[in-house]
Amino acid sequence: MVLQSHSSREPGWSLDLRNPQVIQSLVPIFGWFYEHYFRVQTSGWELIPTEEPVLIVGSHNGGMAAPDMIMMMYDWFQRFGYDRRIYGLMHPQMWNVLPPPLTKLAAEVGAVQAHPKMAIAALRSGANVLVYPGGPYDVFRPHRLRDRICLEENRAFIKLALREKVAIVPAISWGAHDTLIVLEDYYALVKQLHRWGMPWLFGIDPIVFPIYLGLPWGLAIGPLPNIPFPIQIHTQVCAPIRFERYGRDAANDHAYVEACYQQVRLQMQKDLDHLIKSTTPTHR
Repeated sequence: MVLQSHSSREPGWSLDLRNPQVIQSLVPIFGWFYEHYFRVQTSGWELIPTEEPVLIVGSHNGGMAAPDMIMMMYDWFQRFGYDRRIYGLMHPQMWNVLPPPLTKLAAEVGAVQAHPKMAIAALRSGANVLVYPGGPYDVFRPHRLRDRICLEENRAFIKLALREKVAIVPAISWGAHDTLIVLEDYYALVKQLHRWGMPWLFGIDPIVFPIYLGLPWGLAIGPLPNIPFPIQIHTQVCAPIRFERYGRDAANDHAYVEACYQQVRLQMQKDLDHLIKSTTPTHR
């Protein structure tokens, strides 16, 4: 399925580029990192409904590497195989900055443009959808906020769930934001310099401008790709959230959308607090 007005050659605008054979070839590599590098502990996968598509909503960590997201995908493939389709919504800037071989690989693994039409097309085809509403603000939030759910006030996923009448399944993690140490985000300062005439690198607005400690740079300035530290990661799939009302009217009701957004955010924060206490001795 290719979104009308977009060519099948444009990265991220087709559901048909997902390739189970490519996914299967990558799983052993993911598995090594899962077992030996990040030593992942996970729970809650039995809570995912098996007879209906769902919208998995996560808060991800660890810079551009986002290791908790990759480890979550590994668990999905291990539990559901390669034929139960899941598509991940990838931020438009990533499609712009990654080299073509990587965008091709991302599409083959199941990444699509983070656009409502692609998410709707995936759900209506019977597939599941994975979304991280916080986007780059989430993966590069300062280290002091690593225990906070960051959805960046993005309510589009709520409207999507209401319109398409699907359950939201929260996915959380702990540990991945220690795989680099984000000191601060200086985007506001850099944006002011841009207004004064400083050009964006490659002509692309970076959206965030973190300064972080991480591999291979030591001290990195800007949203550079990173090699994660080998920190243990804990992931958890949480109980599905179903709302009282669904449909277009519900999705267009601003007050109801806000109430649903707060319900999801607060539940995810509650579950994250519990995960931290149960896995971190100093928090018990």
